[in-house]
Amino acid sequence: MGLAGDKITIHGGRPLSGRIELKGAKNLVTKAMVAAILGETPSVLRDVPDISDVRVVRGLLDVHGVKVTSDEEGVLMLDPSNVESAHMADIDAHAGSSRIPILFCGPLLHRLGEAFIPDLGGCRIGDRPIDYHLEVLRQFGAVVEKQPSGIRMSAPNGLKGTKVHLPYPSVGATEQVLLTAVRAEGITELRGAAIEPEIMDLINILQKMGAIITVDTDRVIRIEGVDRLEGYSHTALFDRNEAASWAAAALATEGDIFVGGARQGEMLTFLNVFRKVGGKFDIHDDGIRFYHPGTPLNPVIIETDVHPGFMTDWQQPLVVALTKAQGVSIVHETVYEQRFGFVDALVEMGATIQVHKECLGGQACRFGQRNFNHSAVISGPTKLHGADIVVPDLRGGFSHLIAALSAEGTSTVSNVGIISRGYEKFITKLEQLGADFVLEG
Repeated sequence: MGLAGDKITIHGGRPLSGRIELKGAKNLVTKAMVAAILGETPSVLRDVPDISDVRVVRGLLDVHGVKVTSDEEGVLMLDPSNVESAHMADIDAHAGSSRIPILFCGPLLHRLGEAFIPDLGGCRIGDRPIDYHLEVLRQFGAVVEKQPSGIRMSAPNGLKGTKVHLPYPSVGATEQVLLTAVRAEGITELRGAAIEPEIMDLINILQKMGAIITVDTDRVIRIEGVDRLEGYSHTALFDRNEAASWAAAALATEGDIFVGGARQGEMLTFLNVFRKVGGKFDIHDDGIRFYHPGTPLNPVIIETDVHPGFMTDWQQPLVVALTKAQGVSIVHETVYEQRFGFVDALVEMGATIQVHKECLGGQACRFGQRNFNHSAVISGPTKLHGADIVVPDLRGGFSHLIAALSAEGTSTVSNVGIISRGYEKFITKLEQLGADFVLEG
């Protein structure tokens, strides 16, 4: 997974203090790389993080004939002039557990008239079916054939604009529609679209390439298909999920972390909650400083939601900090129905957390009455102690790191390679912040 070892031994109880730098958002960069397939000329993408998800997409682009080069750190040149079909085995070998291949389908159908995808993986935090993606592609005119080795698609009559209404503002489904509609014949109307900053930055990229896209205030996006798109030159939006994770680490360890590259606008909702908990922050032109106030933290009630709500990716790291708050906090997860699996390790470390099937702390959500543990009650303050932990998923894994760093005693965190999917050089950053740990091979 890009690490020298897959296990880290952490001696906790030391505040994290110092400065780290962010690069581009994982949730934007990988999609921007796919978008390059749509161009007739090369693209340049800057602030690309060195994470395993980027390496996965780079491998997938390579087997499809896209030449990806880099003359300096964080800058990719993507040349799609020789796009070609790839063998299912090659796609499967590079994709691993990533779900990114499904987003290749629209661009490849435009460029080649066909596309193949294997079975898809990803973090097991809830239901992420690809059936809706396939149905959307069918609406554009794709012919979908399920085969034992995967799924084959073709577009014998080309792709045509269509009307799509998302029952839930899914980021992945919105990306699928955008990447497919920009070169489809006619007009596509997408209702119930996701409008996350990463989505808007992808729209910025597509517009640079020659796309015609309008975004209304009621989550309606209209795309007028064009015959040709050019390459782009773009600096990726910063990774607000990583910024929030380090902010939570500063709070949980009673530390002081300057997150270079973080910006206020995209983190407005997080900053409000961080302040309610009692955390302090200073906003600078080149980043945001997050630090513990030196006084007791406050309990809060949080309900995750799509943008502009409180992101689901923010709640897991912040839950660790909430174990230090004086009183009862409630987190109601409305985006992924199985995102509280990570709290088992926190309970083992001494946290008082109960998960419930009911919708607590807010209005009823789509997971109510469906037997999912999607609400958590965190009682504090509690002192965490060291334990042996196995990382379950990307954000949960980073949360376990934070817990181990804030705990008394020694913890061993295994399967940390998963964390490198979305956190660039996090081992180096831990060193920069003064963490006491040993990475084992």
